[in-house]
Amino acid sequence: MTDTPENTPAPDREDLERHAAKMAKKKAARDKIMATKTERKGLVIVHTGKGKGKSSAAFGMIFRCIAHDMQCAVVQFIKGGMSTGERDLILSRFSDVCAFHTMGEGFTWETQDRSRDTEMAQAAWAKAKELIRDPANAMVLLDEINIALRYDYIDIAEVVAFLRDEKPPMTHVVLTGRNAKDELIEIADLVTEMELVKHPFRSGIKAQIGVEF
Repeated sequence: MTDTPENTPAPDREDLERHAAKMAKKKAARDKIMATKTERKGLVIVHTGKGKGKSSAAFGMIFRCIAHDMQCAVVQFIKGGMSTGERDLILSRFSDVCAFHTMGEGFTWETQDRSRDTEMAQAAWAKAKELIRDPANAMVLLDEINIALRYDYIDIAEVVAFLRDEKPPMTHVVLTGRNAKDELIEIADLVTEMELVKHPFRSGIKAQIGVEF
């Protein structure tokens, strides 16, 4: 027999009633808070930290934009031409709604050429500014730009000034990578630090398709 308020024992019924009253109070408080959130703006979003998931979370937002038929774009600052699931899917299925530019030539320890890395990062930043300035783009993802900023391939002051003064008011810009600069964190609207708790790489397990790329 299913419990109902009428056939529930008194102590249990009191617990249910207290829970219902508590949840009703929480809902009323939540509704009051939500009623004050009426503004909309293009956000500067930073994903940083040593944990896995920075680019994955950012691509999740890109795919949300694609699902809503919102024009968007991706600029990859460090990753080279290796195949990744996100890149292959966007280029094969959604290139009409999402521009995808792989501007890097691989991780810095692979290229071992600072002048070339700087040149490529500067070219990626020029493309990023072009895409951000275009009001048709609802979101622009700057994947691994924080690494380029960390090694001073790009001037952080220039990036901050551009995001503050030239970004269209309704355009979202997502910046990923470890070691986000304090200046970037200061101007961002949303900052998430991915914390590393445990990683299979430390147990000798290599990066695997569908998980890392």
